[in-house]
Amino acid sequence: MRIILYLVAIITANVVTAAFAPLQLGVFIIPMGTFLIGATFIFRDLVQNKYGRKKTYFCIAIALALSALVSFLLGDTLLIVLASALSFVISETADTEIYTRLNLPMSWRVLYSGIVGGLLDSVIFVIIGLSPIGANFIPWEAVPFAIFGQIIVKTVIQGIAAIIINVIYYTSRNHTATP
Repeated sequence: MRIILYLVAIITANVVTAAFAPLQLGVFIIPMGTFLIGATFIFRDLVQNKYGRKKTYFCIAIALALSALVSFLLGDTLLIVLASALSFVISETADTEIYTRLNLPMSWRVLYSGIVGGLLDSVIFVIIGLSPIGANFIPWEAVPFAIFGQIIVKTVIQGIAAIIINVIYYTSRNHTATP
């Protein structure tokens, strides 16, 4: 089920981003799929926690192929598909490796690895895909606001997930402990 949630979240993020205009919160520009992309880092961590690193990389490869295919089928330009694929590979790899190496409770690993993954995903995709270097969808003046808007949303999602995981872990741990 974790793998399915991971893959569905990635595909849905592409569809939502293509179907809805970006959210404008003050100066921040946030593609609607950003809310789901933040969740994909959590689902990826849950996949890794259950199945290990090797199977996680296999899932990342499947997710990459599905994401690129859906993005292309939705009419994204080749440059957007490539920017999405590059940001995906780098951010998911960083998330996986940080999650693997941290010797902390799961909630902290989810938080830290997800923040780094979200930061990399936001910076790479906006600069390569959306800025004047890429598809030129946003001017240079808007680039920092597009990056920071996504980082804020992804960080909040990681924080909420870390709290939920922490509560679930300690609740289940306290219920299984014998007096």
